[in-house]
Amino acid sequence: QAILREGLEDVAQFFKAHGSCRLPLSPSLLVKGIVPRDCSYFNSNAVPLKLSFQNVDPLGENIRVIFKCGDDLRQDMLTLQMIRIMNKIWVQEGLDMRMVIFRCFSTGRGRGMVEMIPNAETLRKIQVEHGVTGSFKDRPLADWLQKHNPEEDEYEKAVENFIYSCAGCCVATYVLGICDRHNDNIMLKTTGHMFHIDFGRFLGHAQMFGNIKRDRAPFVFTSDMAYVINGGDKPSSRFHDFVDLCCQAYNLIRKHTHLFLNLLGLMLSCGIPELSDLEDLKYVYDALRPQDSDADATTYFTRLIESSLGSVATKLNFFIHNLAQMKFTGSDARPTLSFAPRTHTLKTSGRIRDVFLCRHERVFNPSKGYTYVVKVQRDNPGEVTFVQRTFEEFQELHNKLRLLFPSSLLPRYPWSPSGPPGTPQNPPGTLLSVRPRSFPSRFVIGRSRGEAVAERRKEELNGYIWHLIHAAPEVAECDLIYTFFHPLPRDEKAAGTNPTPKPADATWARSLGKVGGEVKLSISYKNNKLFIMVMHIRGLPPLQDGNDPDPYVKTYLLPDPQKTTKRKTKVARKTCNPTYNEMLVYDGIPRGDLEQRELRLSVLSEEGFWENILLGEVGIRLRDLDLAQEKMGWFALGSRGHGTL
Repeated sequence: QAILREGLEDVAQFFKAHGSCRLPLSPSLLVKGIVPRDCSYFNSNAVPLKLSFQNVDPLGENIRVIFKCGDDLRQDMLTLQMIRIMNKIWVQEGLDMRMVIFRCFSTGRGRGMVEMIPNAETLRKIQVEHGVTGSFKDRPLADWLQKHNPEEDEYEKAVENFIYSCAGCCVATYVLGICDRHNDNIMLKTTGHMFHIDFGRFLGHAQMFGNIKRDRAPFVFTSDMAYVINGGDKPSSRFHDFVDLCCQAYNLIRKHTHLFLNLLGLMLSCGIPELSDLEDLKYVYDALRPQDSDADATTYFTRLIESSLGSVATKLNFFIHNLAQMKFTGSDARPTLSFAPRTHTLKTSGRIRDVFLCRHERVFNPSKGYTYVVKVQRDNPGEVTFVQRTFEEFQELHNKLRLLFPSSLLPRYPWSPSGPPGTPQNPPGTLLSVRPRSFPSRFVIGRSRGEAVAERRKEELNGYIWHLIHAAPEVAECDLIYTFFHPLPRDEKAAGTNPTPKPADATWARSLGKVGGEVKLSISYKNNKLFIMVMHIRGLPPLQDGNDPDPYVKTYLLPDPQKTTKRKTKVARKTCNPTYNEMLVYDGIPRGDLEQRELRLSVLSEEGFWENILLGEVGIRLRDLDLAQEKMGWFALGSRGHGTL
């Protein structure tokens, strides 16, 4: 901090002497001074500076940039230029991947400026709002986007931006072999756009721990990203859209393999250590696989997505980075609530006089469970608000309070006899048979979301919040508590809706007797070969026991009395919306013979030692298709009917 202040004084003297200057980042940026209170530094190895300059334009905002010393920013410039070219190719083909591409300029050997993107946060900061193990949890990204996009249409738009930009990042980082991908090098805007920063390692030159590569997955695609895409922890049809976007973007870049090889080849003699010989170019050639057909490349990239999603090493890398960054956390960093978009105080909100947990309500969105309605009364006469909080949000409040205050200042459970009416009490003089705890337990025997558990927690939480409000002033008047009890947009929205809960089966229950779902196929015929690409299935019914099936696809070309035309895909585990992108090939079939055949496709659930369960099937008369062109579309799965596109 002392060195930073000295340097800022030198910069201020420069502006006193020269009046104004243009930033090297872009000639259009004219500045007239430095804003010391907005300047700081980052905790990465190179300790980059975060600088804020006064805009010459009185109506313009301050211009924020990063100044970096110790990294060769020519490599970052080159990487961003390659991503910019990829984006132009996609846009020219009518595919807008919603990419965020920032400016970067090398101002000398091992130094330069980088543009700061506003309203963006690193994945690490988003994840650690849920604790140091937040990188292992699925909800942090979705909750953060929901917090900044409380309206349903805003959130849907943010998710759409996330799906497109995440797909673009997966393709770009894989093709260019961008490494050192920890959660401080990936950022997310409040609008849902995801982007990568800090390209100090590329073309597969990964950091090593001994003989172990730090970047073990093909690219960064984790379960919390899939959670945003799917809208929950189970695969949905939106995941099909994501896979299709990735494969389409990948195939479009593959068509321009020679362009990228030529551009990178021109840079071989410029002195960038990680782009110095033909082996570095070969990395890009191998990643783009120009020898493959589009169908083979689609299958290949789908397997890469599955490999990245199933990689534990990426989350472990994130977790280790979280631990490494803990020692750099400043003492002035105050904990905040992950579900609250901003902090509220006693001064801004008004003093809370009393709180009472009125009731619990069954909710179905974003997941099934219970929410607790709290009545909040303030000193102003007649100012009463109602807020809805989940048990997990109460627990987060308590965990954050424990970071600020000793346990002796926080409520202890079982509560004392002086608690509010209706709370569990201990008669004076009785001995506790269990050690007192500071918060109601989240662990219960049996179903943790049952009505009885919700009722019991309601009484316990009511006592907990009453004791919080009547605790010592430093606790009762802290910003965390006033932020917790301040209405969120979802509370204001709920206040204007009918509080009557939906029937228990109205939202998620489905009839098990029907055969349903659709399968997406691509069918083509060339050189006496029939190619059937099994892409996705959506809307499969659950099994009789309510569990999700383990579906796979089996095809025959009928008539086939000897069953020699059987082809099968791999088995997808526990999903009603599987993705395959597998090619099934029938070789040596003349066109005349093919027109007499029917493609019979069945979707079955693998049941181990028991007989596999038929989930649906479709028959496709090949004479009805114009096989001179590829046919792609969704086919309805029925019991024995013929399929139509």
